[in-house]
Amino acid sequence: MSTNKFDVYPFKSYIISAIDELGFHEPTEIQKKMIPTIMRGESAIGQSQTGTGKTHAYLLPILNEINPDLDEVQAVITAPTRELSNQIYQEILKIAKFADSGEQSIKARCYIGGTDKQRTIEKLKKQPHIVVGTPGRINDLVKEQALFVHTASKLVVDEADLMLDMGFLFDVDQIAAKMPKDLQILVFSATIPEKLKPFLKKYMENPAYEHVQPKQISAENIEHVLVPLKSRQKIDLLHDLLIVYNPYLAIVFTNTKTMADQVADQLIEKGLKVGRIHGDLSPRERTKVMKQIRNLDFQYIVATDLAARGIDIAGVSHVINYELPQDLDFYVHRVGRTARAGYAGIAVTIYEPSDDDALARLEKIGIEFQTMDLQKGVLEQATDRNRRKKRIKQTDEIEEKARNLVKKPKKVKPGYKRKINWKVEEMKKRERRLKKR
Repeated sequence: MSTNKFDVYPFKSYIISAIDELGFHEPTEIQKKMIPTIMRGESAIGQSQTGTGKTHAYLLPILNEINPDLDEVQAVITAPTRELSNQIYQEILKIAKFADSGEQSIKARCYIGGTDKQRTIEKLKKQPHIVVGTPGRINDLVKEQALFVHTASKLVVDEADLMLDMGFLFDVDQIAAKMPKDLQILVFSATIPEKLKPFLKKYMENPAYEHVQPKQISAENIEHVLVPLKSRQKIDLLHDLLIVYNPYLAIVFTNTKTMADQVADQLIEKGLKVGRIHGDLSPRERTKVMKQIRNLDFQYIVATDLAARGIDIAGVSHVINYELPQDLDFYVHRVGRTARAGYAGIAVTIYEPSDDDALARLEKIGIEFQTMDLQKGVLEQATDRNRRKKRIKQTDEIEEKARNLVKKPKKVKPGYKRKINWKVEEMKKRERRLKKR
């Protein structure tokens, strides 16, 4: 008898067995909100941060509905990157193996770029029950009339905001257009940008919307550190920080592919063994880099935001923002690569005065920074970058208090304003003396 709390849902016995094997004991908040909705056949939007259990929120109910007797596509799951597609596929296999009873096994296939398309087409003489993959490759197979999605009743759009950023919504649109009108669409996203809304409106009529606010904006066991650039060369400061921190595995984030290559090349010139991940790598190069990362061939990886959302890299001890992301939501995604599975992590941002506004906005949403500086190879506590603002604020508070204490006389005489100002100055001096005690 299962003791996990998933047995409140009308799952088939093999799903409960799989959940036990996976070690899940209680549904996460997004799973509690989405699983009943999905099992009722309703279209839904699930908004929550990375690492909240979104994948199993849709996989468990979808796998529960698959009929292995029907040799046709019953569900299509799209994801923005090859790596994420493969991760979802691997999770499907972990669950589907519990339903395996010879002829009645659930067949899932992963279709991503960088694989032999012709060979894939030949294997599609028998259609899988579940299709997972990147929108471009799935759409190619549909256009080739090799993959038949018109039989599927469910479409998942995972990491929808990243799909939008990477220009894949057109392909998703093309796939959805070939599917039934009463299609159940499940959209999962960390954010819902305005540009995503026309797509949602086109395919989803009054969808259920579930938004899970993170209990905290980033994990408690992440230390957020600011290091001022000052008059130093940025690449030199980055190199010195990497040497001082000596991470188990560090990801250095840049905003563009060009900058990622530039930073990686310069670090290599300085003698570090560095991997790189961005959208311009060929499929073969990406596969090779991911294998090298898993083998711990690199201590340092330079990456664009593709690695913040689309790729899962285990064992990251440090995240370094060479540049703050233009979309500040990505700060949370970036730092979320570390401090996983109960471990602590450090997120370092190299900042310049032009970053003050962005840092202030991050502080408003709950990020608490400590300022450190690197002096002669040693990281030391540095002066708070907000010290001047705090000093001005303190001065304003003393001024206000002093003016409240000095009252305007009932009968005014010539020069009374000068006398009031003199008294205010005396009161301010007195307040400053008291604060210093």
